[in-house]
Amino acid sequence: MRTDLFTRGAMAALVMLLGGCSKEAPAKTDAPPAASASTSAIDVVPVVSKPLDTTTHLEAELTPYEAVSLHARANGFVQRVLVDRGSKVKTGDLLVTIVAPELVAQRAEAEAKLQADRSTSERLRAASQTPGAVSGQELEVAIAAADADKQRVQALKQMEQYLAVTAPFDGMITQRDVHPGALVGPQSADKGTPMLRIEQVAKLRLTVAVPETYVGEINEGVPATFTVRAWPGQKFQGVTKRVAHSIDTKTRTMAVELDVDNADGRLAPGMFADVSWPVKKKGPSLFLPPSALVVTTEKTFVVRVKDGVVDQVTVQRGVSAGDLIEVLGDLHEGDLVAKRGSEEMRAGAKVQFKVAAGDVK
Repeated sequence: MRTDLFTRGAMAALVMLLGGCSKEAPAKTDAPPAASASTSAIDVVPVVSKPLDTTTHLEAELTPYEAVSLHARANGFVQRVLVDRGSKVKTGDLLVTIVAPELVAQRAEAEAKLQADRSTSERLRAASQTPGAVSGQELEVAIAAADADKQRVQALKQMEQYLAVTAPFDGMITQRDVHPGALVGPQSADKGTPMLRIEQVAKLRLTVAVPETYVGEINEGVPATFTVRAWPGQKFQGVTKRVAHSIDTKTRTMAVELDVDNADGRLAPGMFADVSWPVKKKGPSLFLPPSALVVTTEKTFVVRVKDGVVDQVTVQRGVSAGDLIEVLGDLHEGDLVAKRGSEEMRAGAKVQFKVAAGDVK
């Protein structure tokens, strides 16, 4: 009897369980679609037109106003070196003396031959006074030989003058690579090492690579200030003197030279300089905030907005002027441009816009 009761209870429980499972689960209702976010208006600023009168920083290098490497003009041995690296010299100062025994012997031989040929020509000239004694051609040959001997003697004497090496201009010896007893000669000019190098450092050249966009208003006589690392905080000045009038196709720059007075010797050739280069243009230039420019690997552009439609306008970056930057391209004064440009603003897209607070000046 107990077994029957247990069996009936288990079966009842099973029926209740199956009945509960047979009830349908409530259907899932789809969530309502999220409301699309309203497109926010982008800030635009007007293109500003105004005269360009500012300065930009350009790199430059100081070089000697004059510089030359001195080589021997005649074969010989160095007898004396009267200067060394760092020596200040004046035009015509004796720097090196060279002895050339072979050159002296050649001159002595040429002088002896000249004397003999002169005697021959004089003797033939005297004999020519007697008709038929000497032919005219024989006399002409003797005179020509004497003239050639004279030219050779003069050339050898002039060559001997090169045995005393003198300074071609006022300057400083910056390199010495010769010592007494060294064999020198004209071949040194081709094979390498000069005896001395002299540079004029009391006056220097400052060579500035001016970008193509700035070369339109370069004027001779205009001063420019610059600084060097060796003298931090101090400003030096140069005056524009020489303009290349040719653009380097590799760097798209033009070389401009400034003369720098260096009488106190604080500057040295080879120093790099940071030049505050004056930039002026006769006509007005167009300006925008730097944030408006979008720079990609393919181009630099700004996003112009006209009647709510986006247009990407290719531009070139110019010089900075305060908080603005000059732009060169198909823009006009008053055009509205996105204050913060982006590649995502595709040409032809429609956008809402508002003029950013505060005028661009």
